[in-house]
Amino acid sequence: MRDGTLNPPLSEAPLREIPGDGGLPLLGYTLAYMRDPQALAQQRVARYGPVSWMNAFGKRFITLADADGMQFVFQNQNDLFASDAWEYFLAQFFHRGLMLLDFDEHRLHRRVMLAAFRKEALVAYLAGMTTEIDRTLQAWQSGERFEAFTHFKQLTLDLGSRVFMGEPPGAEADALNHAFFDTVQAPTSPIRFGLPGTRWRKGQQGRRLLERYFRERIPAKRREGGKDLFAELCAARDSEGQEFSDDDVVNHMIFLLMAAHDTSTITLSNLVYHLAKHPEWQTRLRDEALTLPLNDVTPETLEQLTGMDWAMKETLRLTPPVPFIPRRATREASYKGYRIPAGAFVQIAPDYVHRCADYWSEPMRFDPERFSPERREDRRHPFSWVPFGGGAHKCIGLHFGAMEIKAILHRMLWSFEWSVPAGYVMPQDYTSLPVPKDKLPIQLRRRG
Repeated sequence: MRDGTLNPPLSEAPLREIPGDGGLPLLGYTLAYMRDPQALAQQRVARYGPVSWMNAFGKRFITLADADGMQFVFQNQNDLFASDAWEYFLAQFFHRGLMLLDFDEHRLHRRVMLAAFRKEALVAYLAGMTTEIDRTLQAWQSGERFEAFTHFKQLTLDLGSRVFMGEPPGAEADALNHAFFDTVQAPTSPIRFGLPGTRWRKGQQGRRLLERYFRERIPAKRREGGKDLFAELCAARDSEGQEFSDDDVVNHMIFLLMAAHDTSTITLSNLVYHLAKHPEWQTRLRDEALTLPLNDVTPETLEQLTGMDWAMKETLRLTPPVPFIPRRATREASYKGYRIPAGAFVQIAPDYVHRCADYWSEPMRFDPERFSPERREDRRHPFSWVPFGGGAHKCIGLHFGAMEIKAILHRMLWSFEWSVPAGYVMPQDYTSLPVPKDKLPIQLRRRG
């Protein structure tokens, strides 16, 4: 694609119709996706090649299952693709979150929000996180069946309450956490209206509670400030003095809680799983972690843990928190000789590309050294590794998320050793985003 020949102007080349099939009546490939999106992508690439269409979740999607396709979509020349395709899944519960905005409006909101992720803010967030991480891990007990995912989920929610909202753990924070959990689970409910007892109804109730909480506290946050993300967003200004409205603050806070919590919990769970399966890497990272004292944890010192960085990147390669990313074509386009109709939903496939032998050696093997300076397999194609997205919508909190994961893992390596039974393979649940179906039971042993 970098030679500019993959997408000739529509008038210069005859275009082919995209191959594909709709799958089951009504359901399409929804169930197959929720069982195993990687297997589904492999089957469809084998049958149709990297460009195909299918029906799923009540929509027809065109899938571009190669790194060139991710480059085509993320570079988004002349605003060809709109991110508002997410609205079909998320708008009811994450209305006008940054990921759902487009073009000039998105650029304005992102520019204002960047102030909340500047270096000085990250230092303050980490200071707040460290105390909570220490308190939580000191309370963990050794055991033969420690449900790692459950504990990570609670920890990251507590960190979100403290660092994002300035709310210490307690009864109110617990209520917010439950509301947030229900809101996150709702978009993939098979029943997409407020029937009592459904995930959709619980999500609506959770969204209302979160809206009420943030809206009631905005005036005080604007007056008093603070070092939490909520206060930062209330105070954020762009170079022209533009600030967020109250509605903007509410919408961005709810969205950022979802984005930060889910990606951190998923990545941390998978990273701990791989270190349990590969004890030689757990030992290597522990030896590295022990060189960084617990009282010297800063964004700069965490960056010195290079082995941990490689292992985190490898984990994100094997399990990107968002397996597929949708966009809407704003006008007719072409890709590798195929016609993409105006208005079509187009999805790219990090989950497939991250484990494709076209770009990675032994792609199914956990091999953090593929990210070492000597190998850098991620540079074989500039868009073969995109766990944080790319282009204008690249994750605004990627440095915050990496910092949070490293801070938790650093303390965990100091305090514990862990393992899983021989032959254990962690099952993934793709109902919403990829999470351990069995909550990742590990054998946890406190060190020393």
